[in-house]
Amino acid sequence: MGAQIASIISHSYQMVETTNCPSHLVKGVVQPKAGFQTLAEELNCYIMSFLSCRDILRCASVSKALRQTYISSSELQYIVELEGQHLLPVPDTQNRSPISKRLKFLRDKAHAWFNIDFHSFETVTVNSYSEQKYVADGHLYLWDQEEDLATIIPIFPKASQQTIQRNWSPGTLCSVSNSANLDVFLDPAQNLKAVVYRVDHETLSIDLGTLDCDSDHPQAAGRTLYLSGPPGYDDNRVQTTSAKLRVCGRHIALQRSVEVAVDYGAGTYYENMWQLQIWDWQRSTTSNSVLGVTTLHGFGFCFLGSNRILVVADNNLKLYSIEDISQTPRLLACFVSPLPLSYIQCFLPMDDGDHSSLSHVQKTTYTSDAKRRLVCLISSFPTRVFIISTRVFFNVDEPAVATPKPIPWNHWGPSNARIFEHHYSCKVHVCGNRVLQAFPVDSSASSPNEYVLHMMDFSPLATTNRRGLGRVVKEASTINYTGKFAESLTISTSLPYVEVVSDRKFSFDKLKAMWIDKDRIYLLNTNWTRTLTTLEVISV
Repeated sequence: MGAQIASIISHSYQMVETTNCPSHLVKGVVQPKAGFQTLAEELNCYIMSFLSCRDILRCASVSKALRQTYISSSELQYIVELEGQHLLPVPDTQNRSPISKRLKFLRDKAHAWFNIDFHSFETVTVNSYSEQKYVADGHLYLWDQEEDLATIIPIFPKASQQTIQRNWSPGTLCSVSNSANLDVFLDPAQNLKAVVYRVDHETLSIDLGTLDCDSDHPQAAGRTLYLSGPPGYDDNRVQTTSAKLRVCGRHIALQRSVEVAVDYGAGTYYENMWQLQIWDWQRSTTSNSVLGVTTLHGFGFCFLGSNRILVVADNNLKLYSIEDISQTPRLLACFVSPLPLSYIQCFLPMDDGDHSSLSHVQKTTYTSDAKRRLVCLISSFPTRVFIISTRVFFNVDEPAVATPKPIPWNHWGPSNARIFEHHYSCKVHVCGNRVLQAFPVDSSASSPNEYVLHMMDFSPLATTNRRGLGRVVKEASTINYTGKFAESLTISTSLPYVEVVSDRKFSFDKLKAMWIDKDRIYLLNTNWTRTLTTLEVISV
């Protein structure tokens, strides 16, 4: 409908400007001219407010009158600014500030990311060190699997923010006695604690509870989620070697690595495979949504919005629908990677999920658009960072067959991605359309001692909002790769972005992790003995 309105408006003005008819005939034939020119500016603005960003700008380009309507309307500019930053308005917000004020805040906030003061920060001292740690929803999470200890700490919370601060001692994380916990996921946005556990090496289960007091969660279908074994195998012959939980709104996913005992002749051998199972934890404690993948190169996945997941294995990115949890995820498309994907990790931060804490929803006027965010894939040996726009995973037609034909890299990748190559371990985090990535000061050094941080903005309006700051990167970047048959390949990517580089250097040994969200940068530092851990918080 929006495109039709834009076409009518544009065509009407073009008819008026290009006609050679006598004036007395024009008055009788070209009715749209009289109609649009006699409308009040407020009504023109109202009509254009139903259009997309592209159509608004298209209309503003065909007439001086409509151009003036756009320039004088904060509402139309706000629509363009939101879409240009790949954001969506939040309905029913309690924020009653005028549109003009929201527009100014949105533009100033975007510009502030190009003027970050990396020397100005607040510090949180962390009393314990854990190999498993992350920051999300304004909290720091720590979990020590060996000691069975967990901590959640609010990080300089705002007055309106809902916060939770707790410590769990050994044996208190799971409601089941004598359990061995394999992974823990803490979600303050939903007041949810999920623990995958087993007792006496039996089948795994997931324990659900409230985060603030460990009671039964009022929205959960039950206290325990039950697992299914790999399809076609006897559960008694399956041994879990690792497990990883992720939560996105009403969905909980468990990724686990298993060894399956298989009889072969007079002996038995063990087959390694990955399994992914997904539950709608608010509706059922069981699930038939199970995928099994046999691969030697690792396996990764992430949620894409509320009804899709991206699974990465065997050098392919497979897009599945999870709308119906009662059945196996339905394959929508298979995207071929141009490079090997070994020991893959997928990152789409929890802050980019389709849920937020109640206090945030009520006061925030916009949120990230799930269809136009960034997903980050990290492969090892060598280390490569793939930054991919999620738009490519939503521009997919409904497949006509059960197994869609793989989509070659050249048909989907070059203009929708950037690939960065590292010759050492890398640190990177994404949020919305921004990427925080660490690069060595001396890229030629075999063992770098210091990092600098690169903040990259991939949104279309980044070039405008930088206001002269940073560096615009539009030219293609290339990676040279030798294929398995010793052929020389050149991979080009050209997703545009704007970057700024920190003027502060960071120790390679001390900077252990970093995160970015909508308002802050978080840098976790520790000394070489791990006796002192601090979290630096840089507000933007």
